Amino acid sequence: MGNEKIRLGIIYGGKSSEHEVSLRTAMSIMKAVDADRYEVTPIYVQLDGSWVKGEAVSGQLPEKIEALRLSAGEPAENGEERGQNVVASSRPASLFAIGQQVDVIFPVVHGPNGEDGTIQGMLELANLPYVGTGVMASAVGMDKWMMKTVFAQAGLPQVKYVGLLRSQWERNQDEVMDKIERELGYPCFVKPANMGSSVGISKAKDRSELAHALEVAAKFDRRLIIEEFVVARELEIGVLGNEDLVTSVVGEVIAAKEFYDYEAKYKGAGTELSIPAIIPNRVADQIAEVAKTAFHALDGSGLSRVDFFWDEKNDQLYINEVNTMPGFTPFSMYPMLFQAAGVSYSELIDRLVQLALERHADKQRNIVDAEELD
Repeated sequence: MGNEKIRLGIIYGGKSSEHEVSLRTAMSIMKAVDADRYEVTPIYVQLDGSWVKGEAVSGQLPEKIEALRLSAGEPAENGEERGQNVVASSRPASLFAIGQQVDVIFPVVHGPNGEDGTIQGMLELANLPYVGTGVMASAVGMDKWMMKTVFAQAGLPQVKYVGLLRSQWERNQDEVMDKIERELGYPCFVKPANMGSSVGISKAKDRSELAHALEVAAKFDRRLIIEEFVVARELEIGVLGNEDLVTSVVGEVIAAKEFYDYEAKYKGAGTELSIPAIIPNRVADQIAEVAKTAFHALDGSGLSRVDFFWDEKNDQLYINEVNTMPGFTPFSMYPMLFQAAGVSYSELIDRLVQLALERHADKQRNIVDAEELD
């Protein structure tokens, strides 16, 4: 591209409970990018699923993110509805037209319909370079049940768990709870398989709480995961790269509540982050190696945050999950972990954009017509 600016499209918002988190991430990226290197186009996915594209801008103008939401006719904070001032079309098909106006996409739509392979699939169809993991890794990384299956195949240590369909719970509740009590005992954690940011997760200490937890989780997804409880420290590490990987320092989440839920993640709630975590070097090294193995097992690319439990008393490490599109404001865990490793927020964005372009270029080497072999 020579000395020309990189035309970066940021897709944000989305039909998920993490809509507001995504807006904050988009604002942070737009504020941090180098105006001499990037021209940024905001692409907003509204809560109803419609799409709105803003004008391309150079410079640190994060207010464009909020302005685009208001221009699309959504209510302002005071309840007043703004007039319709949509710059471009409003459905995913318009992504193909947008592809003529950007060089690379940074999708920061969190949760379902964002980091689960859906947007990634559209970007693949549009043949657009994009930051982050591909369709398969995104889908597997979003589905905790499938993720655990892949981890097991890779031989990674995990806590015991039970996978469950909502229909099974609704058909025979007593049989389901008997199985969970028999295989996991109390306390245990109940989770929707396909929700991010700890949404819909409950800790159950007895049969009554288990029934309630299953009812709550079943409201969010048809696939549920119930996990054994272990007394452990919650440790996290960032992974950066495509095939050649680098890892950040290890951080620790010290939750004031019983577990690191949505309130703790995004509203403070007394949670502390220790970066770097005060743990033995051998444990940090083991975490880095397991994180890389997990990343490759999912066929990850770009970035991921890998979460662990460390049972300090028994010196046992368990992988919890891989988050393929972690929170990405300067105060989110992933950027903070790399900041502590000497990689600034702006540099992290630069490296992710380059990784996206490199992966896309590598894909273009694939032969799509067998006759080309003749």
